[in-house]
Amino acid sequence: MRKKYFLNANIIDPHNSIEETGGLIINEVGKIEAVGKKVNNNNIPSREKYIDLKGKCIIPGLVDMRVFVGEPGFEYKENFRTLSEAALSGGVTSVVTMPNTNPIIDNVSIVDFLKRRGRDKAKINIFPTASLTKNLEGTNMTEFGLLQAKGIVGFTDGYKTIQNTRLMSRIMRSAYDLNCLVMQHVEDEELSKDGMVNDGIISTKLGLQGISELAEKIIIERDLTLLEDFNCRYHISQVSSEKSIDVIKQRKDSVNFTCGVSINNLSLNENDIGDFRTFLKLSPPLRTEEDRQSLIKGVNNDLIDVIVSDHKPEDEEQKRLTFAQASTGASGVETLLPLALELYHNESIKLNKIIKALTCNPAKILKIDKGNLSIGNDADFCIVDVNKPWIVKKENLVSKSKNTSIEGRKLQGKVLNTYVNGEELYKM
Repeated sequence: MRKKYFLNANIIDPHNSIEETGGLIINEVGKIEAVGKKVNNNNIPSREKYIDLKGKCIIPGLVDMRVFVGEPGFEYKENFRTLSEAALSGGVTSVVTMPNTNPIIDNVSIVDFLKRRGRDKAKINIFPTASLTKNLEGTNMTEFGLLQAKGIVGFTDGYKTIQNTRLMSRIMRSAYDLNCLVMQHVEDEELSKDGMVNDGIISTKLGLQGISELAEKIIIERDLTLLEDFNCRYHISQVSSEKSIDVIKQRKDSVNFTCGVSINNLSLNENDIGDFRTFLKLSPPLRTEEDRQSLIKGVNNDLIDVIVSDHKPEDEEQKRLTFAQASTGASGVETLLPLALELYHNESIKLNKIIKALTCNPAKILKIDKGNLSIGNDADFCIVDVNKPWIVKKENLVSKSKNTSIEGRKLQGKVLNTYVNGEELYKM
């Protein structure tokens, strides 16, 4: 590999507090050799060719902390190859995969298989999670120690919640002893039973069973109370309501935990569902505009640490059903950054804050050395035109499943190139 030189870029790297016009040098082994305003025409060899970015942005490769991949068991929805291609087109170079596969990721032999398959087929960095409980049944804990030794970065039951309080306390105690990360989907099963949308005017109008915001709040309050005694690494996967933000604000100073939000809940509300748009059947559900605004304030006030795509590919047959029968989830890994940039363009969230929630914050929570442009690190980054207009059309999406929640949406901001280990793996 030859050295690569990028000049005249707007470099944004929150991890290293860099936000300046400068350049980037990649060495022969795909590592970052130099970055920032000191890299310019005056201090690179005159014989070397360079890429003039003319003010385009260079940012670290995104770290998407919540991605469902269909492999093994659901390859017809998504596999490592198609996930990689979709992620790269959206500037995502590292993903945290959920254990909701077939078989479930709950033992070391499945982890070995998953890592081999990911290494052979994926072009991006795959960081797998394992389930908190055997077969996602919410009764018996998995072997945290053995699984962590195999390279598991965190434990979660994916879109299921640990309902049993005694079991949750045992999980937290073990996680504390082993320094494991617990990632909880917060939703009380009884309060959300048979629910499909936010409980409110829209659910009444559509005649659909609603999911109360209390279902989320109650689990958060329970877990944060347990966390006072079992101070493990604990992450709330996604929040969706103002009431949840209020609880988080009250407890942020007394216990240590982190919190994420789906880009869907940051950018859409329950009114977008319209007349039974099944592609907007999500978990947690889209809530009111007031809830959405409270989530934006949560990001701005550092109550929410991470923005995720919650990429959950579903084949069209599972979505072209009645709302009650349709599968829950939306494809989103390739539109995560452009949709987040919409919040920058409408002045809801500053650009640096958005990039931080998509790069170094998730990397810090996961304890992985990604999401930054530090000298000596792997050159995982993307080049972005933050002002480029485009329209989301499902036929142009790279993901194997086209169940996007934002079909036809006009966006501003597009990834032009994505590099992993210094190699260009995506070019628009």
